[in-house]
Amino acid sequence: MIILGLVLLILGLVFGIGILTTIGVVLLLIGAVLWLLGTAGRPIGGRAHYW
Repeated sequence: MIILGLVLLILGLVFGIGILTTIGVVLLLIGAVLWLLGTAGRPIGGRAHYW
């Protein structure tokens, strides 16, 4: 999810498409939060790890 968010963010900035930039930032933030919760040992959605 982090990689997809990063790709959409870069594509949105390169092509000047605002919605891609917004979606990229949102996916990047959600992916980062899930990654941090997963590394902290917190189960996410019933799973011990998120990947």
